[in-house]
Amino acid sequence: MIASDESVRRAADHLAARDAILAPVIATYGLCTIRPHQSYYQALVSSIVSQQLSVKAAAAIKARFCALFGSNDLPSPEEIITKDIDALRAAGLSRGKAVYVRDLAQHIIDGKITFDSLDSLTNEQIVTEFTAVKGVGEWTVHMFLMFCMGRMDVLPYGDLGIKNGIKALYNLGHQPTAQDVIAIADTHHWHPYESAAAWYIWRSLDNEPTI
Repeated sequence: MIASDESVRRAADHLAARDAILAPVIATYGLCTIRPHQSYYQALVSSIVSQQLSVKAAAAIKARFCALFGSNDLPSPEEIITKDIDALRAAGLSRGKAVYVRDLAQHIIDGKITFDSLDSLTNEQIVTEFTAVKGVGEWTVHMFLMFCMGRMDVLPYGDLGIKNGIKALYNLGHQPTAQDVIAIADTHHWHPYESAAAWYIWRSLDNEPTI
């Protein structure tokens, strides 16, 4: 199921009827704003460039990275592999991120990642395919599935914000583990709208990740 005006309305109704703890959060924040977009490649490159940076610092590095290729837009995979690690580092990327963006570019050029076939793959298959790229972890793919593809059945159980929100909302006496997050989702019948439930958890903290 893909996020749309109709599906997020159904999600709100489903979650409010089954999870008494989420119900007031839903009443406060209204309908989930997750929607799909098609800038898959750009989102992944931006995610790698922005890892562990503030919004301001990430924007500055991204601008320098684009300028390296004489544009305000992100370079194509073919353009990225024309630059060696040192050139990418001179644009502000760490050595690790320089390796990661080149590895992503090479995966795309080699056909190991094909964005036009993603709709036919399960969430698990996409996680497996994308995490084969250096520097792309499960969290990044969960954000991609939710905020790029707009899939409604994604539970980002490793996300710190989700864990913090669940701890506060459900009055847990400990920081929840990934398994605790999965158990909460199951107990409160979030399926098949886990993405919307996660969005409401984030909103309860006045936060919303994007990719």
